[in-house]
Amino acid sequence: MTVLTPPPPLATAPPPPPPPEAAASARPPARPGLALLGAILCVLAAVLLGFVASLTVVGHLQHARDQEVAHDELRKQLALGTAPVGQRTYDNKPLALGAPVALLRIPVLGLREVVAEGTTSGVLMSGPGHRRDSVLPGQAGTSLIMGRQWGYGSPFVHLDRLPTGAVIEVTTGQGKAVYRVTGVRRPGDPLPPAIGAGGGRLTLITATGEAYTPSGLLRVDAELTSPVQPAPPRSGRIDEAEEALAGESGAWLSVFLRCQLLLAAALLTVWAHRVWGRWQTWICAVPVLAAAGLAVASSATRLLPNLL
Repeated sequence: MTVLTPPPPLATAPPPPPPPEAAASARPPARPGLALLGAILCVLAAVLLGFVASLTVVGHLQHARDQEVAHDELRKQLALGTAPVGQRTYDNKPLALGAPVALLRIPVLGLREVVAEGTTSGVLMSGPGHRRDSVLPGQAGTSLIMGRQWGYGSPFVHLDRLPTGAVIEVTTGQGKAVYRVTGVRRPGDPLPPAIGAGGGRLTLITATGEAYTPSGLLRVDAELTSPVQPAPPRSGRIDEAEEALAGESGAWLSVFLRCQLLLAAALLTVWAHRVWGRWQTWICAVPVLAAAGLAVASSATRLLPNLL
C-alpha cells in the first residue's frame, strides 16, 4: 500500500518594502515642545558647566595667559621709558582700563603679578587692579590695589597670612617702591593712623569669607620706606562698578547676545540629532556648546562681585 505524502508548501515571497512616502509617514511625529525642552536643557547644562570652568580651571588659565601678555607689555614700556605714572600715557592720552601700570611682588607669599589700571570685574579677571582715584605706588598718599580672593588665578587668596614687617615691592615707571606691612584689617577693625605729610601708604584689598562667597573686605596696610616720587594730578571720580565687591551692570548686553547664540546652537543640535544621528551630532555639537556656554559664563561672571 502506497502512502501519498502531501507536496511541500510553496515558499512565499517577502512582502515588498513600503514606498518612501509610507516610511516617512511611519516615523514618530515631530514634537516641537520636546525639541524646545531639549534645547533648554542643553543651554542650562552648557551655562552651568561654563560657570564652573570659568571660575576654576579655564579662569586660572586665562589669568596666566593675560599675566604673560601684560608682563611683556609692561617690561617693554619700562625699557622704553613710556610706562604710565598717572592717569595719562606718555603722549598725553587717557590711560585705558586694563592697561598695565605696575609689577607687584610679595616675596614672603611668592606672589608676582602685573597690576592693571582699574578695578572692574572684567579688569580683575586678568590680575590685581589699581583703583583709579588713588595715587600710583611709590607716590605721596595712599595707593589702593584690589585683587580677587578665589577666582581667576586667586592672586590675593593668602593675603591674610602677611606678617607685620613683610616687604612688598612695586615697580612702576618711576622705579621700585618698597613697603613694609603694618597690619591686616578685617571688618570692624580700627583704621590705621593718618600718614604724615609727604608720606606714602599701600593698601591691598580683597574679599573675606568662604570660597566664592565673599562676605566682607580684608585690607593689608603697608608704609612706604623708599623715597617718595612726585604724583601728577588725578581725577577723584570712579564708576560704581569699580567699587569693592561691585559687579558690572553693563555686562548684561553681552550676556543677552551670547545667550541668543547659545540657544541657537542648542536648537540646531536638537534638529541635527533628529535628522542626522546621535553620535555624529554630539561629536560636532559638544565643542560648539561648550565654547558658547563658556562665553556666556564669562560675561555673566562680570556681573558678580569683582573680588570673588
